[in-house]
Amino acid sequence: MQTAAWAETFRIGSDELRGRLVAQTIGTFSARILPEGREEVVSLLADFILWLFGVDDGHCEEGELGHRPGDLAGELHRLLRVAQNPEAPVLLDDPLAAGLRDLRLRVDRYGTAGQAARWVDALREYFFSVVWEASHRRDGTVPDLNDYTLMRLYDGATSVVLPMLEMGYGFELQPHERDATAVRAATEMASFIITWDNDILSHHKESRATGYYLNALRVLEEHDGLSPEKALETAISQRDRVMTLYMRLTGHLSEHGSPQLRQYLRSLGHFIRGAQDWGITSVRYTTPEDPADIPSFFRDTPVDAGHEPLGIPVVSWWWDLLPRSSRAGGAAGAAPQPA
Repeated sequence: MQTAAWAETFRIGSDELRGRLVAQTIGTFSARILPEGREEVVSLLADFILWLFGVDDGHCEEGELGHRPGDLAGELHRLLRVAQNPEAPVLLDDPLAAGLRDLRLRVDRYGTAGQAARWVDALREYFFSVVWEASHRRDGTVPDLNDYTLMRLYDGATSVVLPMLEMGYGFELQPHERDATAVRAATEMASFIITWDNDILSHHKESRATGYYLNALRVLEEHDGLSPEKALETAISQRDRVMTLYMRLTGHLSEHGSPQLRQYLRSLGHFIRGAQDWGITSVRYTTPEDPADIPSFFRDTPVDAGHEPLGIPVVSWWWDLLPRSSRAGGAAGAAPQPA
């Protein structure tokens, strides 16, 4: 209810879009990401996720700007300026800008200056990626799997949540841990898993819409010539293989990391599972008016526990990071998967 009130206060999106977003239990999603986090940060995260959907649904996927990448880039740069400097006299009558000003002030209140700066940097990456996607929407094209994977690491808006994983528990990762190659890889793997899960669970809704859509399953169908059934199997297999690698790598990092790093890695796990649980229960994806065949339970073993890299060059380096003993050992069980 707090997020619904926030959306109404700032008039996020059209009345119709706002009504849909409020019904999607976004507050529950936020609470699943930070199950023991500070209440005020859980509320901040919920409002921010709703705001992101206001941008993604309202501007990018359903609005006219989503077909005009140049104009979209200009609008998003103006919003970025609001995030950088809330006092800047930019978009003064724009509801999304007003909501973003409030979000930035709360990020400053509950986070450090470094966390606020990384949040703004991640927002820039997200904006950059959705403009890339808009160029495909305008042209009606589908990128290949390598480009799509790179785009999806950012346009899934997972990286903008990461500073709030720290804020939620009142700590800040030190740069020597946060920026370590293996920690960055684990973070990217979590983004891959979350976005592939989202593509799997949202495919029913997106493929039945009248407009353009971009999804891992569509990429596999378009470029690899796979049937919808085989594309689904392939996406789940890709997701599972990354999940088994993620579990081996985070297990190794947890053994050698600080208490703050261990908490960060636990929060990444909550983010992955929270996104799954929300995905199978929220009306955003279950679409009661045209029910999706979404599972109500998950596997506890992977369908693909292979140790070889996926054939996706932009992420193949992930498989080079484990010590040889860990690489040769048995794979840990994957996180639950749609069965």
